[in-house]
Amino acid sequence: MIRTIERVAYVTGAILFLSGLVHLVVLLVSGGSWTGPLSMRKAVTFGLSFGLTLATVAWATSYVAVRPRVRTVLLGVFTGASVVETVLVSMQAWRGVPSHFNFETGFDNVVSTTLAAGGGVLILTAVSFTAAAMRGEGETTASMRLAVRFGFVALLVALGAGAAMIASGVVEARGGNPQAAYTTAGALKPLHAVAMHAILIVPGLAWLLRLADWTERRRVRLVWVAIGAYAVLTAVVGVESVTGVSPLAASPVEMVTSGLALVVLGLVGIGAGREALRTRSRMS
Repeated sequence: MIRTIERVAYVTGAILFLSGLVHLVVLLVSGGSWTGPLSMRKAVTFGLSFGLTLATVAWATSYVAVRPRVRTVLLGVFTGASVVETVLVSMQAWRGVPSHFNFETGFDNVVSTTLAAGGGVLILTAVSFTAAAMRGEGETTASMRLAVRFGFVALLVALGAGAAMIASGVVEARGGNPQAAYTTAGALKPLHAVAMHAILIVPGLAWLLRLADWTERRRVRLVWVAIGAYAVLTAVVGVESVTGVSPLAASPVEMVTSGLALVVLGLVGIGAGREALRTRSRMS
């Protein structure tokens, strides 16, 4: 049964995702730039990412044992912070000014500070959900529990990377070098993006495995394989981000390692999907 707060989060996530699609259309029609701090691209990515992440977190937390009131507060706060982040970034994009590291006017200073504070709120709620996932058993299978725990840990890595991006950018901007702020902060974007969506991909694979007519022990093993592959992918992208190397311009070893990790994730998904279809055909 879907709880009221989860329903609110799903609807809000869908609206945020839709806002990202609308801004994508605007960007395509207007022929605006895809790069730079003034690009409408930021409204696109924030809408799509926060919409998807919010819905995913709401779904993943349904497998976490949390007291009803605590769940409502935490998920409500996460939802509110996601809305604030997306709305402020979109507003600044329409105003034609940078959303982050912008201290030119009093209003822009408030916006940048609020965005940074919102990131802190997201981290605190994610930490709370991660602690609950690690502590409680919940009404779910061992494979899904394992996948959700990894997903929340990876989400913390993503949010930590985001916090580091903001911190380094603020230092540069306050030091009178705003261009360096965007360059420095942007280096961690690949790590932030890859780690952010582990909470969707790995639990999603665990959910797909539940549809397959396999033993739970086998499902757990396959979830561990997926976790290992995703951890390797995140680690490689993390090293590239820290060293300032684009994933598209990485060394052959890094490219091969990332590619193998993606292949393993794909094979787990394909195998689970095929077995789920076979199971359904046998039952029909």
